[in-house]
Amino acid sequence: MSGKILKTKRLFVRKRRGEYKVLITGSSGMLGIDLSHSLLNDYEVYGLDLVRSPYSIVRSFYKSDITDKKNVLNIIKGLKPDIVIHSAALTDVDGCESDKKKAYKVNSEGTENIALACKAAGSALVYISTDFVFDGNARRRYREDDKPNPLSAYGDSKLRGEEAVKRILNRYFILRTSWLYGNCGKNFVDTILSKAKTKKALKVVNDQVGAPTYTKDLAKAVHLLLNKIFTKYGIRNMGYGVYHVSNRGSVSWYEYAKAILGIAQLKTSVTPISSEELGRAAKRPSMSVLDNSKFIKFTGYRMRNWKDALKEYILRKAEVESCCKN
Repeated sequence: MSGKILKTKRLFVRKRRGEYKVLITGSSGMLGIDLSHSLLNDYEVYGLDLVRSPYSIVRSFYKSDITDKKNVLNIIKGLKPDIVIHSAALTDVDGCESDKKKAYKVNSEGTENIALACKAAGSALVYISTDFVFDGNARRRYREDDKPNPLSAYGDSKLRGEEAVKRILNRYFILRTSWLYGNCGKNFVDTILSKAKTKKALKVVNDQVGAPTYTKDLAKAVHLLLNKIFTKYGIRNMGYGVYHVSNRGSVSWYEYAKAILGIAQLKTSVTPISSEELGRAAKRPSMSVLDNSKFIKFTGYRMRNWKDALKEYILRKAEVESCCKN
């Protein structure tokens, strides 16, 4: 009898969590690096990007352009990851507007290539999308079932990526997030801190409101999402769909800049201006705050307030810079 019991257990015990393969596209990017650090101890992490970053900690790295359909297919079919986290994207909003062909090539076709490869390999997919799929006309936080209406090539190309994922796969998570900043990547926080060192006054738009999101916190959210579906008995086929994930609270870019300077104890003044006065190439939504209720209900994880995350980021950045000088 004991032999039968042991045999039954062997049938059901499939994998320890550390044996699940996770492939991160854009592994050398700002979010990709934080994802690799967050997932490292619990999963077998692999990276895919145009270049390898020394800050991304992965078991193996694959050099590839996501627009190279054949190469992406061969890599993912060969690796057979349990899940792919697709964070690779062209995120320069104004750059996307200036070169729409490239924006759609990377964000739409590239995402379709990843989704097709996942289907061929039997992999689930986590696709990182954006609050810019919305037009900003809502008078409340955007929910997952609100109708997208992007104002820019960036937002539209990311939305088309979402549509490709939905069309091709059954097992997917689309995570919309907003206003990302973090280490190892160009972001608004670092831009403000850098400009404040050489300028006595700055002008920042006051008619766009959103939720700044720390990539370290977003990586933790993705980590907990994976923990929810990967068990020692296999993958739970549950909860797939669209989710909104961002740090709590909301702020305008102007107030955000003031908060950055305040935490860093810099005396540079900030003057509010309109988006029209700034004259950027791409139009942004005036309000793109996301409702995280669905994600909280599914994972039990509530992102911290953007102010707390920002304070941690700036103070840690200051500590590192101080250590480098000594």
